[in-house]
Amino acid sequence: MDNSPTALFDSYESDFKQIIHSIRDKLEGDAKDAGQGEQRKAALRRVEMELDEADEMVSQMEIEIQGIPQSLRPSYQSRVKASKADLTRYKKLSKDIYAQLSRAELLARPGTRGTPTSDEPYGATSDRTRLLAGTELLEDGSRRLLDSQRIALETEEQGADILRSLRGQREQIQNARDTLQRADTSIDRASGTLKKMIRRMYQQRVVTAAIIVILVLLILVILYFKLVR
Repeated sequence: MDNSPTALFDSYESDFKQIIHSIRDKLEGDAKDAGQGEQRKAALRRVEMELDEADEMVSQMEIEIQGIPQSLRPSYQSRVKASKADLTRYKKLSKDIYAQLSRAELLARPGTRGTPTSDEPYGATSDRTRLLAGTELLEDGSRRLLDSQRIALETEEQGADILRSLRGQREQIQNARDTLQRADTSIDRASGTLKKMIRRMYQQRVVTAAIIVILVLLILVILYFKLVR
């Protein structure tokens, strides 16, 4: 496992590039082709979900960049900025294609022209009415996109708070582990010192006993010579 400070950032960036590649294929393929409307809608829905995933990857990259050394951080900040630019561009492209699809569906809807009468020679539904309906449809789509973005931002903030909390807990655990390691080292040193003291105590006892034995022997020898003489 790569434990370098940039490993997680590189992983998130790789995931982001894969998602962006998938989004580009869909926007330039299924979502853009003039095929069935439902197929294009399904492709755009998948693009919207992948855009949310890409947004989350960028958020993770911004969080991980805080742990990268200062000497390396500028280049990684440039990479985050480029990723944000790509994400913004594809969000705009997705929105434009969705608006085009909505207009095409509105214009192709049957019964929009109506039956001309003497009072309404241009039909029951005028161009103005169709434009107003189209505008309302686009505004509704824009509101849904804004709601999705708001929810995504709230989720991103919550995720960032959770990650910061986890990072703080990890640092606390690391500090506690370091403290335990220092305590273990101190205990090992104290244990070695006690063993040395006990060893010296036994040595001193042996030396003292030997001195006592020698003194007793000397006393006995002196007494023997005195008594014999």
